[in-house]
Amino acid sequence: MDGKNRKDIYPGLEVDIILKKDQRTGQLTRGIVANLLTSSPYHSRGIKVRLEDGQVGRVAEIIGD
Repeated sequence: MDGKNRKDIYPGLEVDIILKKDQRTGQLTRGIVANLLTSSPYHSRGIKVRLEDGQVGRVAEIIGD
């Protein structure tokens, strides 16, 4: 599942994100969502989140609950 709909993403969810510095390469970073930074219900490039380790990026893929 992709991370374009805010309703699908919540704190504690394991996701793959693309960090700003990795947008050109598309390298994914896996982590647990700490909080959601995008307020709109949908974003075409993915909902922006902060992971528990402090990294910020857009959700590329939802891994699981």
